Amino acid sequence: MYEQAAKWCGKFKRRGKDGIISQYEYDEGREAELKTLKFDSYSEEWLDFILNCRSGKDSTDYDLVVGGVVNNKVFNTVELFFDGLIDKIEAINRLRYEKPNLQICFRTEKSLSLLYFEGSETL
Repeated sequence: MYEQAAKWCGKFKRRGKDGIISQYEYDEGREAELKTLKFDSYSEEWLDFILNCRSGKDSTDYDLVVGGVVNNKVFNTVELFFDGLIDKIEAINRLRYEKPNLQICFRTEKSLSLLYFEGSETL
């Protein structure tokens, strides 16, 4: 995760600004207290969830959502589907070859209580 954060800071550095990486400890032992949605792979359910979130139609009350991030490779397929240029079956067929890059979305204050700030670093 650190390497990914440092890479994202690169765009700030290219603009002559500092990038800051904050580090948190995540108490996974308390995760059972939360209403959690987990996606182990890019699936039809994952695609539907992403579509609802991006179109402002997500009405779920999950505290925490864990699953694949829409990185550059995945983004192209998702956009083709959203734009109606490929159907859901084709999108899922393309996505099944991609290994999900894990993302954790803390959606409520309750979920944020599982994070403990450890420090930050300016790059």
